[in-house]
Amino acid sequence: MENIQRVLVLGPHTDDGEFGCGGTIAKFTAAGKSVYYAAFSIAEDSVPEGLPKDILDQEIRKAAAVLGIPSENLFVYRYPVRKFPQYRQELLEELVKLRSQISPDLVLLPARSDVHQDHQTIANEGIRAFKFTRILGYEMPWNNLTMTTNCFIKLEEAHIAKKLEAIMCYQSQIAAGRGYSDESFIRSQVRMRGVQCGSHYAEAFEVIRWMDE
Repeated sequence: MENIQRVLVLGPHTDDGEFGCGGTIAKFTAAGKSVYYAAFSIAEDSVPEGLPKDILDQEIRKAAAVLGIPSENLFVYRYPVRKFPQYRQELLEELVKLRSQISPDLVLLPARSDVHQDHQTIANEGIRAFKFTRILGYEMPWNNLTMTTNCFIKLEEAHIAKKLEAIMCYQSQIAAGRGYSDESFIRSQVRMRGVQCGSHYAEAFEVIRWMDE
């Protein structure tokens, strides 16, 4: 990946990028690569009662800073959660704008096996928008009925620590009892993937499209 300098992470909702590939983001930013992050919903309709409706907008900005993503590289949209299929064309147009603006060398988006309707929409439209770009699909085990893991990115403890720190920025979700935000679960996942590729830690991806230069 030495010739990859601009990476675009597509998160259907805030926190998806951190859970799916937060360690990889930390590795890329530490290596001096330009990482951009687009999150398409702050899930206002799912915010726990008593919290401000824009709490996830606040939390993603903190998480992105932890991962080393400059504020100007963060794009946050407000599409309604669980209704992305209704906005397929609008989302595709936003993705095409990002392609023109960033010209990424690599796009990270949800794996094609992700069953969440919003995740499926971003995966499908992302593949359409970036069909001449390298694309890897990140895993979210609670949404993937199956997962083709034919790419592994080896990580170190510092990268996992940043991933965990970024996830901890989402206190609104942790307070809601999201089981997948538990540190022991996250560590067990990256440890398992590490064992599979001869490393201590790793994140696994589905190779959707790859071109070498």
